[in-house]
Amino acid sequence: MAESASANGVGTRLRAFTARMSEPVAEPVTDPRRRRFLWLEIAVVLTVTFALSGYTSILSIVQALLDAAPLNEQTQTLNASASQNPWLDLAYQLGRIARLTAWALLPLVLLWHSRISLRAMGLTLPPGRGHWPAVRGDLARGAALTALIGIPGLALYLGAVAIGANATVEASGLGTTWWRVPVLLTSALANSGAEELVVVVYLAIRLRQLGWSVPAVIAFSAVLRGSYHLYQGFGGGLGNLVMGALFVAFWLAFRRAWPLIWAHFLLDAFAFIGYAMIAPHVGWL
Repeated sequence: MAESASANGVGTRLRAFTARMSEPVAEPVTDPRRRRFLWLEIAVVLTVTFALSGYTSILSIVQALLDAAPLNEQTQTLNASASQNPWLDLAYQLGRIARLTAWALLPLVLLWHSRISLRAMGLTLPPGRGHWPAVRGDLARGAALTALIGIPGLALYLGAVAIGANATVEASGLGTTWWRVPVLLTSALANSGAEELVVVVYLAIRLRQLGWSVPAVIAFSAVLRGSYHLYQGFGGGLGNLVMGALFVAFWLAFRRAWPLIWAHFLLDAFAFIGYAMIAPHVGWL
């Protein structure tokens, strides 16, 4: 009896979760002219941002497979140094961060212009004075997502490298300058904002407005996220595909973007800073 009650409780919560995901996120668009415009808008946004990154990432993995060296003997460097001059290198890094910030702001401007509020995007606090419980809840959910994705993700990466399905990823290629840590943290924040606001919030809202089903939205967002991480190898692509599916499902169910941004920031910050500090002293990264 107890097991049956427990199973019924899980089933009820699962049905409630899926029901929340199916709730409208914005007013559906039925006018043919406006629908064509939204498709054009989506195409432009993705071409400027992550669809083009996915295209070049696919070319990178093809090139890596054609290389004589095995995939796990090749290296992909994140946050690579762009100049031997530290001040010029800093200028390059700040430019890259500014570009990511612009990518994050682009969907907000477009959604706001079409009268979709920050609250509908999941970017505001509840009304009234009781903000701290909401902030604490967002931080807790973000930390839980970090653990849920980060620990299996590291195991998947190490396993994929071991079997030759992934390149070795250097999470930081910056030298030991005074600005390395602030730049890596800012880069993690800009990257998390850009990815979650474009690939999750913007796409979920626009595709649902155009009548896409919840499974189709989740699949498209997840495949897009996996595609632009393929340059790392098949482990990186698969891990980010799973992460993408989980993140867009979370947003559709809870309509909160901050936990996703916080979780992604923590994942990148741990990877960037952790690699910079630990990699010189261990041989398995």
